[in-house]
Amino acid sequence: MLVYQKVKAYLIEYGIKQNTVARKCNMSTSTFSAMMNGKRKMYAEDLRAICYALNVSPEVFVSFKLKDD
Repeated sequence: MLVYQKVKAYLIEYGIKQNTVARKCNMSTSTFSAMMNGKRKMYAEDLRAICYALNVSPEVFVSFKLKDD
């Protein structure tokens, strides 16, 4: 699952409206909606703002796997 899909699923699961998060991120609702529908790239700065608005760690949406050497 892609990061934007995880964010969208999180919003649905917790009943959080996209326009509320967009407003907290200082982002237009159309830009946020495009991001949540995969029509606009989500950059690291976007994810940081979303995590800050939701008061969650980025690890909620991004998993890091270390390569076994």
